[in-house]
Amino acid sequence: MKPEQHYENCFVTVGTTRFDLLCEYITSGPVLETLKKMGCKNITFQIGNSDRKPGQFEMEGININMYRFKNTIENDIRNADFVISHAGAGSCLEVLDAKKPLLVVINEDLMDNHQLELAEQLQIDGHLFYCTCDTLKDTLEGIDFTMLVPFPDSNPQPFFKALDNMLQIKDKSH
Repeated sequence: MKPEQHYENCFVTVGTTRFDLLCEYITSGPVLETLKKMGCKNITFQIGNSDRKPGQFEMEGININMYRFKNTIENDIRNADFVISHAGAGSCLEVLDAKKPLLVVINEDLMDNHQLELAEQLQIDGHLFYCTCDTLKDTLEGIDFTMLVPFPDSNPQPFFKALDNMLQIKDKSH
């Protein structure tokens, strides 16, 4: 991590799944110490169905607020200086659309890990960094979020145009 980077508020999300290993690593002493070196003082942690209990805690000098689910995580993303997320497409795109620095942690326990393919491609394109739970601490120590390329704003027009064309073709066939 570059010394000029300072990230006071971190948001961590596991999505709707169970990702106990990420919950364990985030709250481990070595990872919390690394986050503290990054300037982290607060972690908002969406734990999903993981075995952790929701609540507010203080660990290694960092305030941690754990909860299972909310209707939307938009405010948590907006209030974060950076986000650590599972590799679900919805979570990744929501964070990237909000233009927040993103570190994706791959759940290696998933079979047919399409999430790894998504994270790899988004890292190749320069939009995020990814790691595994085992490499989380080392990745955080060396991360430079200033190297990331902002994710392009979405443009729904091509989709709507294609949809209009498709619907017009269907209408003509009747």
